[in-house]
Amino acid sequence: MTSFAEVEPRLAGIEGWLRVEQARRLWELASTVEAGGVIVEIGSYQGKSTVVLAAAAPASATVYAIDPHAGNDRGPGQWQGDPVEGEADRRAFLANLTAAGVADRVIHLRERSEDAHHLVDGEVDLLYVDGAHGYGAARADIGGWGGRVRPGGVMAVHDVYTSLFVTLAVMRSLWFSGRWRYLGRVRSLAVYERSPVTGRERLANAARQMANVGWFAKNLMVRALAWAGLERVSRWGQAPGGGVY
Repeated sequence: MTSFAEVEPRLAGIEGWLRVEQARRLWELASTVEAGGVIVEIGSYQGKSTVVLAAAAPASATVYAIDPHAGNDRGPGQWQGDPVEGEADRRAFLANLTAAGVADRVIHLRERSEDAHHLVDGEVDLLYVDGAHGYGAARADIGGWGGRVRPGGVMAVHDVYTSLFVTLAVMRSLWFSGRWRYLGRVRSLAVYERSPVTGRERLANAARQMANVGWFAKNLMVRALAWAGLERVSRWGQAPGGGVY
């Protein structure tokens, strides 16, 4: 597939929380990976983002999809794993990759992200983080796998400014970092380039990220109203099609 327009119809039937505009941004990032590059995805669920990354990457690139499919972190607030649901997700993941014609482009590592480091050699050109949403897990992915992104490489993090713990992990790890340049966001998908950020530029980099706090607060309010059973009231803050992702 040579354009996002070709892959977009194949995403319609795949479960997941990746919006079309976010998928387009991932396509743009993956399509700029150089020949022979390495793409790592943490958290594949049923394969929506995996299809995008694999379809956009150059033929000689290696695409790793890391997901234990343990039945947890399948949606907001789901912490306990259900092996039956996890296995169903794995089967759907493989079927979706096959249907999209990219199954042979992806190496699926059914491991927890922290246990998969030894299965990926060398540096990473593009890292997409959408794994476990607990604070410790998110910070470990950003720090551990982010540390393997090559200079000039890119890291994209999903659910920033919608998930409280992911947002806290990003604030702690990236807001004042001297090696991650904030490139902007598409709703909850935040993108960073690994490059030195020093002096006043570092403060400006942090300020650009802090500017998203208002959107974050709005999302927390929408979710609080929804959890309280006030769905109608919460819709004022939702994007067309529902949700805050």
